[in-house]
Amino acid sequence: MTTLNIGQSALTAAQIGLDTTAHNIANASTPGYNRQVVMQGASIPQSMGDGFRGQGVEVASIKRVYNEFLTVQARSAQATKSGYDSYYTQIRQVDNLLADPEAGLAPALQGFFGSIQALSANPTSTASRQAMLSTAQGIPSRFQSLAGRLDEINQGVNSQISASVGAINTYAQQLAKLNDVISKLEGSTGQPPNDLLDQRDQLILELNKEIKASVVKQGDGKYNVFIGSGQPLVVGSQTYAVAVKPSAFDSSRLEVGYQTKDGVATIAESSLAGGRLGGLLAFRSQTLEPAQNALGRIGIALATEFNAQHAQGLDLDGNPGAAFFKVGAPVVKHNVSNTGSAEISASIGNVSALTGSDYQLRYDDDGSTQTYTLVRLSDKQVTTFTKAAFESGPQTVDGVSISLAAGTPAPGDSFLIRPTIKGATDIEVAITDPRQIAAADTDGGTGNNRNALLLAGLQTAKTMNNGSADFQSAYSHLINGIGNKTRELEMTSVAADKILGEVTNSIQAESGVNLDEEAANMLRYQQAYQAAAKVMQIANELFQLLLTLGRA
Repeated sequence: MTTLNIGQSALTAAQIGLDTTAHNIANASTPGYNRQVVMQGASIPQSMGDGFRGQGVEVASIKRVYNEFLTVQARSAQATKSGYDSYYTQIRQVDNLLADPEAGLAPALQGFFGSIQALSANPTSTASRQAMLSTAQGIPSRFQSLAGRLDEINQGVNSQISASVGAINTYAQQLAKLNDVISKLEGSTGQPPNDLLDQRDQLILELNKEIKASVVKQGDGKYNVFIGSGQPLVVGSQTYAVAVKPSAFDSSRLEVGYQTKDGVATIAESSLAGGRLGGLLAFRSQTLEPAQNALGRIGIALATEFNAQHAQGLDLDGNPGAAFFKVGAPVVKHNVSNTGSAEISASIGNVSALTGSDYQLRYDDDGSTQTYTLVRLSDKQVTTFTKAAFESGPQTVDGVSISLAAGTPAPGDSFLIRPTIKGATDIEVAITDPRQIAAADTDGGTGNNRNALLLAGLQTAKTMNNGSADFQSAYSHLINGIGNKTRELEMTSVAADKILGEVTNSIQAESGVNLDEEAANMLRYQQAYQAAAKVMQIANELFQLLLTLGRA
């Protein structure tokens, strides 16, 4: 019977090998599948008088060929690539919009100042004045068109943030379920459920397409998954939901938070790096919002400087020039958590000093000292005012005057100040009568063109960036900055894709299914199966012979 048992064990081992090879071939194209191999060894030999006789073969387990180091590298590379891809897809829209030779701001500025030059040649002509006024209408139209498109992109970012957060939570729930099943199966059988382990690793890879996630393996085989600055997303079989919430300062701006029993706690955007979500957040804070502010800054500078020079002239009726443009005012928003009654106001005193940054003002009282702290959000530069100084009158920083308009702040109250965000959306032509164009100066009567020439000269006047840039160069700087960032992201995205490809190829070379190799394995196991069957056939014939001899 020993020969028969040995043959049976060999037959079983060969059958398992055939099944495993067939399983590998069937899953050659399955995402995340790791090649499986049969781990077999000789059975414990039996001690006989002539020595130890072999008892055949045993299959210890079916092992997946898995490289944890390469898998971790692949996750990181995937998160990096998805982040760059997401950022690049968004910024390319802004680059195409602002740099468009026809739809951008440049042609509108050139047309406007060209019409003023034409007016200066014939300052009393009603037709020239009407032409200049009509061309002037194109300035607000172009600013508002660009600002409106940027706002649409911003709304699209909100939608994509919500979708990404939903995907993250779905992956978390699936991972928690797999954790539970894997732990139970490993605990009951002592063997790894390879296909489920592959599915879980693939889910982690898919999760890293949305957000960079780190993994810590528990002793019971479960994964703990963390995002951000260490916030748990999955701990064993338990999930912790990510959520979106309106900004404390602006309900139209969605932020990513961590769901707690007390509500949604905001996660710092800087910690949510990588993945589609990280790319979206980086694009919004590093490119989109600065672009909106920069465009608004140009609008405010143009309207303010033009109004100032227009006021120095006389119109056809001999009246001092009225405000030609309506100027967008700074926006101040209070934190929804404020408990005090303070209202903060802001105004622009020096357009040349404007930076295009937003600011956050906070009031603190430690019992002995009361201070107002202003943070320039673009570079985190801090300016501090004493309570007495701040409340005695307006305080000016970067050309923006800030003051306490009414009420009393409570400790911890904060305010967001956006000096230029409305500069592009709120600019309008304020006059409707061509006669109100103040083309003349105050010394030569109403028919001269001296103020018109000065108005035309504003096209090249260094009225921005503390006297170092004109309107066109400031816009060109905006375009160039976004264009350079777009090209940078294009190159880094390609590089990240190459790195991910190299890591993926390394994983495939080690853990992927090679169909030629599996075909050879199939032939080898088939031969082993046939040989084992032959052993069992011979053993059975010998046994039958012994029975025949016993009956003789």
